[in-house]
Amino acid sequence: MQTGKLLSAKTDHAYLLKLMGDVRLTLCCTLDKLLENIFVDQSTTSIVIDLSEADNLDSTTLGLLAKIAIKASVMGLAQPSIISPNPDITLLLESMGFRDYFVITPQPLTRQEELKEVPQLAGSEAHVRAQVLDAHRTLMAMNESNRQAFKSVVQALEDCPHPC
Repeated sequence: MQTGKLLSAKTDHAYLLKLMGDVRLTLCCTLDKLLENIFVDQSTTSIVIDLSEADNLDSTTLGLLAKIAIKASVMGLAQPSIISPNPDITLLLESMGFRDYFVITPQPLTRQEELKEVPQLAGSEAHVRAQVLDAHRTLMAMNESNRQAFKSVVQALEDCPHPC
């Protein structure tokens, strides 16, 4: 399984994010910083997330993706789209309730923009822990099933005053 990578491109008013390989919390600081930049950009109207080459997404990554949909809704942007031709990834997304927040399609992009790899950022243990906690809280807020699935993870992170 390929180590996770994040690529991005901007065209007109749309951002394209491509997650590749085994995407785990090691990319959480990188993805969060990219999202911060996307939402500061006043010209942004839509976001497309291409998972066609993703092998696996951990729960932290799922929480950050959920954050995209919630933030886009708050800002009045178009509902984000996820391209997911892999039935296992699609099943994972649907089990988390993503269909309520994203347009999910198996169809590949008709045109590939000039995607560039986003340099991976490192974060302190405390920063990564805060990112993991925030991502899981976001997943919990999506629906009752997620709330039950992740409440013990969130509780454990909240109870640990230092990086565990």
